[in-house]
Amino acid sequence: MPRLGAPVPVEIEKCGEGAASMSGPGNGLLPAEPKKVALITLGCAKNLVDSEVMLGCLWKAGYRFTPDPEAADILLLNTCGFIQPAREEAEAEIRKLVKVKTRARNKMLVVAGCYVERSAGLLRQKFPEVDLWTGVRDFDRIVKLLEGRPFVASKRTFLYSHASPRAITTPRSWAYIKVSEGCSHRCSFCTIPSIKGPYRSRSRSSILTEAETLVGAGVREVNLISQDTTYFGRDRGEQNGLARLLHDLIFIRGLEWVRILYAHPGEVRPALLEVMKERKICPYFDIPLQHVSRPILKGMKRGLDGPRALRLIELVRREIPDAAIRTSLIVGFPGEGKREFRELSDFVRRARFDHLGVFTYSPEEESAAAGLGDPVPERAKRARRDEILGIQASISREINGKYIGQTLDVLLEESGKPETGAWVGRTRYQAPEVDGVVLIKDRIPEPGALGPLRKVEIISRDVYDLIGMFAR
Repeated sequence: MPRLGAPVPVEIEKCGEGAASMSGPGNGLLPAEPKKVALITLGCAKNLVDSEVMLGCLWKAGYRFTPDPEAADILLLNTCGFIQPAREEAEAEIRKLVKVKTRARNKMLVVAGCYVERSAGLLRQKFPEVDLWTGVRDFDRIVKLLEGRPFVASKRTFLYSHASPRAITTPRSWAYIKVSEGCSHRCSFCTIPSIKGPYRSRSRSSILTEAETLVGAGVREVNLISQDTTYFGRDRGEQNGLARLLHDLIFIRGLEWVRILYAHPGEVRPALLEVMKERKICPYFDIPLQHVSRPILKGMKRGLDGPRALRLIELVRREIPDAAIRTSLIVGFPGEGKREFRELSDFVRRARFDHLGVFTYSPEEESAAAGLGDPVPERAKRARRDEILGIQASISREINGKYIGQTLDVLLEESGKPETGAWVGRTRYQAPEVDGVVLIKDRIPEPGALGPLRKVEIISRDVYDLIGMFAR
């Protein structure tokens, strides 16, 4: 879903050198009538962080934000180009913004991100109304781009640091920290390495400084993200880099939860499992397996077939009994027949994941798998996706049942859902934006003393969400 960035000034202070002194009009940076920007982000959380850096740079230069494209002077879209559905969504959003632009004079339309990096020539032909195109290398130069000022274009994908201005657009209680950029794996279906380049880790000190700044602004949960967070430090020859980073994060005072997202199955090692037993580290494993059939995995250039994947899951649950495990799967890859799909669906029943996502295979021209064609009909792909999701729905509902009667720590979001009258939060076992939530149908005890982390008694559940009351 498109996300409109409209942070308030105080949120700028959550991250970025030089940002904390900016408190609104009167700081000497603002023009008499600052231009308003409507920034729309498509795609993953990593894209959202890049958008937050653009917002931080724009705010620092005196621009202001609006969630309403009609009210904006500048329309800025950050795209995803990973798979065909993402590209279709991006093009649909560009068409909407073109219509907004044509209804008013003097609006500037800017399109950035992965899809531009991948297919700039095609997009220019399709959408001549767009004023400016920029890929994934110059997010921190957005002001110079908008104002037509010269600069030396970067040769590498942009990777921010603790010193980058950043406007946090997630709820106050949590934020993402991107620990790296790019990917050095060579999965045959994936174009990320060609778009983003090889894996590049940030320094551990930069990440720790950013985490401390976020906590100082009220953040209580940081979610470490990258293409493969478990690979962190390997590009610099560091073994167990993620485990060492997690160990350091534990000692940040005021930080309640640390969550890692996107763990490569081959990188879940003993040192990582050991540090994840610490209280501050959420017992949450997001391990995209993609498939379990050996012939399909060979075509995907992936490892860990069904039996080995089950052993990994058993190891995680043995070492961390309350672990929540999420995976992502691809159905309809070339060569997947009824037998291969049955193997996958049987595996899902046996593995009993807490959370699961399913993608239908999208052939990508630049990928190694492009030569395999796309022999599985779209109708069959969708049917297989729906079957897997149906299996998982029953599993998720049953797993959620084990929490009924328990009192759990829940991190509250900034506001509740008006349509239900409930507060919304998450447990340690639920990642933001991709998993279910906790709906708290209750008034907050002692609202004047409200903190983001509350004790909640779980009284019911549905397929994906938990329902609770504040513990008295």
